[in-house]
Amino acid sequence: MVRHNFKKLKIWQQSIKLVNDNYALTKTFPESERFNLISQMNRCAVSIPSNIAEGSSKSTNRHFKKFLENSLGSAFEWETQLIVSLNENYLSKEKFEELENKILQIQKMIGSFMDNLNE
Repeated sequence: MVRHNFKKLKIWQQSIKLVNDNYALTKTFPESERFNLISQMNRCAVSIPSNIAEGSSKSTNRHFKKFLENSLGSAFEWETQLIVSLNENYLSKEKFEELENKILQIQKMIGSFMDNLNE
Protein backbone atom coordinates (compact mmCIF):
# COMPACT_ATOMS: atom_id res chain seq x y z
CA MET A 1 0.00 0.00 0.00
CA VAL A 2 1.11 3.50 -0.77
CA ARG A 3 0.57 5.81 2.17
CA HIS A 4 -1.47 8.88 1.37
CA ASN A 5 -0.34 12.41 2.11
CA PHE A 6 -3.41 13.44 4.08
CA LYS A 7 -2.85 17.15 3.40
CA LYS A 8 -3.32 16.51 -0.32
CA LEU A 9 -6.57 14.58 0.13
CA LYS A 10 -9.64 16.60 -0.86
CA ILE A 11 -11.66 14.91 1.91
CA TRP A 12 -9.16 16.17 4.50
CA GLN A 13 -9.04 19.68 3.00
CA GLN A 14 -12.83 19.99 2.96
CA SER A 15 -13.03 18.63 6.50
CA ILE A 16 -10.57 21.26 7.72
CA LYS A 17 -12.77 23.95 6.16
CA LEU A 18 -15.73 22.49 8.03
CA VAL A 19 -13.78 22.71 11.29
CA ASN A 20 -13.29 26.43 10.65
CA ASP A 21 -16.99 26.87 9.85
CA ASN A 22 -17.90 24.91 12.96
CA TYR A 23 -15.79 27.05 15.28
CA ALA A 24 -17.23 30.23 13.76
CA LEU A 25 -20.73 28.85 14.32
CA THR A 26 -20.29 27.58 17.87
CA LYS A 27 -18.77 30.89 18.96
CA THR A 28 -22.24 32.36 18.44
CA PHE A 29 -24.00 29.81 20.67
CA PRO A 30 -25.19 30.70 24.16
CA GLU A 31 -22.66 30.37 26.98
CA SER A 32 -24.95 27.77 28.58
CA GLU A 33 -23.96 25.36 25.77
CA ARG A 34 -20.23 25.76 26.42
CA PHE A 35 -19.76 22.33 28.01
CA ASN A 36 -22.56 20.65 26.10
CA LEU A 37 -23.36 21.21 22.44
CA ILE A 38 -20.40 23.50 21.72
CA SER A 39 -17.90 21.05 23.15
CA GLN A 40 -19.50 18.10 21.39
CA MET A 41 -19.68 19.81 18.00
CA ASN A 42 -16.10 21.02 18.25
CA ARG A 43 -14.85 17.53 19.10
CA CYS A 44 -16.84 15.92 16.29
CA ALA A 45 -15.74 18.45 13.70
CA VAL A 46 -12.08 18.03 14.62
CA SER A 47 -12.47 14.25 14.67
CA ILE A 48 -13.39 14.14 10.97
CA PRO A 49 -10.04 15.33 9.51
CA SER A 50 -8.08 13.89 12.45
CA ASN A 51 -9.23 10.36 11.69
CA ILE A 52 -8.45 10.84 8.00
CA ALA A 53 -4.94 11.99 8.91
CA GLU A 54 -4.34 9.19 11.39
CA GLY A 55 -5.68 6.56 9.01
CA SER A 56 -3.40 7.73 6.22
CA SER A 57 -0.43 6.56 8.30
CA LYS A 58 -1.62 2.95 8.47
CA SER A 59 0.21 0.26 6.53
CA THR A 60 -2.87 -1.33 4.92
CA ASN A 61 -5.97 0.00 3.23
CA ARG A 62 -8.07 -2.17 5.53
CA HIS A 63 -6.70 -0.28 8.55
CA PHE A 64 -7.08 3.05 6.76
CA LYS A 65 -10.75 2.22 6.04
CA LYS A 66 -11.40 1.73 9.76
CA PHE A 67 -10.28 5.29 10.44
CA LEU A 68 -12.33 6.53 7.49
CA GLU A 69 -15.34 4.78 9.04
CA ASN A 70 -14.65 6.63 12.29
CA SER A 71 -14.40 9.88 10.35
CA LEU A 72 -17.69 9.17 8.61
CA GLY A 73 -19.32 8.37 11.95
CA SER A 74 -18.17 11.73 13.32
CA ALA A 75 -19.58 13.43 10.22
CA PHE A 76 -23.00 11.87 10.83
CA GLU A 77 -22.80 12.78 14.51
CA TRP A 78 -21.92 16.39 13.65
CA GLU A 79 -24.83 16.55 11.21
CA THR A 80 -27.17 15.43 14.00
CA GLN A 81 -25.81 18.13 16.30
CA LEU A 82 -26.30 20.68 13.53
CA ILE A 83 -29.98 19.65 13.38
CA VAL A 84 -30.24 20.04 17.17
CA SER A 85 -28.69 23.51 16.82
CA LEU A 86 -31.30 24.47 14.24
CA ASN A 87 -34.10 23.11 16.43
CA GLU A 88 -32.79 25.26 19.31
CA ASN A 89 -32.73 28.32 17.00
CA TYR A 90 -28.95 28.75 17.37
CA LEU A 91 -28.57 29.37 13.63
CA SER A 92 -30.66 30.51 10.71
CA LYS A 93 -32.29 28.13 8.24
CA GLU A 94 -30.01 29.54 5.53
CA LYS A 95 -26.85 28.87 7.56
CA PHE A 96 -28.13 25.41 8.43
CA GLU A 97 -28.69 24.57 4.76
CA GLU A 98 -25.22 25.85 3.83
CA LEU A 99 -23.54 23.73 6.51
CA GLU A 100 -25.76 20.73 5.88
CA ASN A 101 -24.75 20.78 2.21
CA LYS A 102 -21.08 20.85 3.24
CA ILE A 103 -21.37 17.92 5.63
CA LEU A 104 -23.41 15.87 3.15
CA GLN A 105 -20.73 16.47 0.52
CA ILE A 106 -18.00 15.40 2.95
CA GLN A 107 -19.96 12.26 3.84
CA LYS A 108 -20.28 11.36 0.16
CA MET A 109 -16.59 12.02 -0.45
CA ILE A 110 -15.50 9.84 2.46
CA GLY A 111 -17.80 7.04 1.32
CA SER A 112 -16.53 7.21 -2.24
CA PHE A 113 -12.92 7.30 -1.07
CA MET A 114 -13.53 4.20 1.04
CA ASP A 115 -15.14 2.41 -1.91
CA ASN A 116 -12.15 3.21 -4.12
CA LEU A 117 -9.47 2.00 -1.72
CA ASN A 118 -8.06 -1.32 -2.81
CA GLU A 119 -8.14 -4.12 -0.24
